[in-house]
Amino acid sequence: MRRAEIQDAAAISALATSVAHYFTIKASGEGAEAFLASLSPDSIAGYVASPRFDYRVAYRGQQLAGVIAMRDGSHLFHLFVAPHMHRTGVAGQLWQVASHTAMVSGGVREFTVNSSPFATVVYERFGFRSVGPRAETKGIAYVPMRLAVEETGSTPGPGKP
Repeated sequence: MRRAEIQDAAAISALATSVAHYFTIKASGEGAEAFLASLSPDSIAGYVASPRFDYRVAYRGQQLAGVIAMRDGSHLFHLFVAPHMHRTGVAGQLWQVASHTAMVSGGVREFTVNSSPFATVVYERFGFRSVGPRAETKGIAYVPMRLAVEETGSTPGPGKP
């Protein structure tokens, strides 16, 4: 696992678009054109280069297994895992690194995420809780979720109570 580089943008984009159907209301992506455009290699490269984002990638051999991005140190912006790597711990490992990095930077009181309905169970295992009903906008569906940072400065996560 390592910090993403501009050169990873095409692979990140390919992974993200391969799982985009989990986010879009219509499997065709109709209505979600702006969201899908935000997953283009150029858009991803812009995010990776921006100081507002911290992207981490996990490779298994030469293949991208997963990617996570934090925006402004507290919003889980992207978490994509290759379908064949689902349920193997990749998402949890990425979350542990991203949340630890954000905590070390300081000032984090909570983490937020707009989860796809498909992934809410994953985020619940990380300690996130829904803070609103499922919402639909611009062709995508999501559930707003929040994770409070404990007073000890740690977060619950996979395998933690």
